[in-house]
Amino acid sequence: MKLSIVIPARNEEGNIGKTLHLLSSHLDGAGVTNFEILVVDDGSKDRTNEIVQAENARDPRIRVVRNTGRNGFGRAVTVGLNNFTGEAVIVYMADASDAPEDVVRYYHILRDEADCAFGSRFMRESKVYDYPRFKLVINRIANFAIRSMFSLRYNDVTNAFKGYRRNVIEGCRPFVSPHFNLTIEIPLKAIVRGYSYKTLPITWRNRDIGESALKLKEQGSRYLYTLLTVWFEYLLVSHDTRRTDSGEFVPWRAEDAAEAEHIARQEK
Repeated sequence: MKLSIVIPARNEEGNIGKTLHLLSSHLDGAGVTNFEILVVDDGSKDRTNEIVQAENARDPRIRVVRNTGRNGFGRAVTVGLNNFTGEAVIVYMADASDAPEDVVRYYHILRDEADCAFGSRFMRESKVYDYPRFKLVINRIANFAIRSMFSLRYNDVTNAFKGYRRNVIEGCRPFVSPHFNLTIEIPLKAIVRGYSYKTLPITWRNRDIGESALKLKEQGSRYLYTLLTVWFEYLLVSHDTRRTDSGEFVPWRAEDAAEAEHIARQEK
């Protein structure tokens, strides 16, 4: 299975070179050699693009595309999801806050076990270093609300670091979240639309260089909009669709139900 890793990056010259080295060397060391790392330059004003171009000269599996439209985390990730070439894709942070070891674990889940790999920073075996206390409180409140609304046991929906098989990405389009609210749009759509997922504890470290682009005051209304949009699908129309073997969602018609019932009777 070819693995794609999408890394949105905006003004990450202090992190991106180290991130790419750590990630590519760890994947090679773990025997996962059929991969691509796709960095999406989200309008950087520094040397981010230049550094990735140099890495591409060293390793052609690393490449960069520019987000030539409006900037934003969600828009940058969507550009990456429109351009990856693998059978599965993982969204990874440019500041190396996610562990390369967990990328390998995601890979094996996506290859052998489930449609989606969802890591959690808040399971018993998880390891979290230097998480800002205020953001931690907001994170737990937000995830509690999401779990309650969708009847989930999974407790870290807001984490961007997740993996999906290609058919999941195609089945969850279109993506409409322009900013960090995309981090909940994709996994919630995948869950509501019936794709399988496996959760696992992961390691997370706060960035050493630069500042996070996530601004909680600016993102609150966007998260709420995305949350309610997918929740309405969960409440109102999720029972009206069925997923085909190809991953496409089509209306659940009366004749489909009749056919399923007929097959079930024959198998008894």
